[in-house]
Amino acid sequence: MTSAGTQAKTVAELSFDELLRHNEEETKRWHEFFRQHPDALDMTVDMAQSEDVRGMLVHIMAVELLYAERIQGIVREKLSLTDFPSGNVEELFSTGAKAREMFRDLLTRYTDAEWNEVITFGTKTSGGLTGSRRKMFAHALFHSMRHWAQLATTLRQNGLKQDWQHDFIFTKVME
Repeated sequence: MTSAGTQAKTVAELSFDELLRHNEEETKRWHEFFRQHPDALDMTVDMAQSEDVRGMLVHIMAVELLYAERIQGIVREKLSLTDFPSGNVEELFSTGAKAREMFRDLLTRYTDAEWNEVITFGTKTSGGLTGSRRKMFAHALFHSMRHWAQLATTLRQNGLKQDWQHDFIFTKVME
């Protein structure tokens, strides 16, 4: 207790840098997994309006890139997931690599005021969305995390178990 009769608070928070490092670590493992199992790209799935794993990977990577661009005020008109490379594993993961590079750059440049600035943009499926750059950054990375979990389960159920633990506690972040 402090002299005023209130408890002192400790700020315990997850930083964007830590969240991005987790994303980078998990994506690197998935990249290596699909290098070893390229046939898995054509496995049928029913997630995020994707028909196969390849489409799911395009979805994950494209959303990261689109949000990295939106945070900077870049909005692509009339965009389709077919506009993103999907031929092989390296092409699929190149979109996400570009997004994470942009996110990393934003973390070094943007001030708290810029992160808290609210912006609005249109989407194909949800109409107009409004949120702070902070919220958009968090959404992009949580979106990926959620879909990686879905993909991990589906692949495991089809005999393609991954050789690493996906839970945040197993990452090198916050060691």
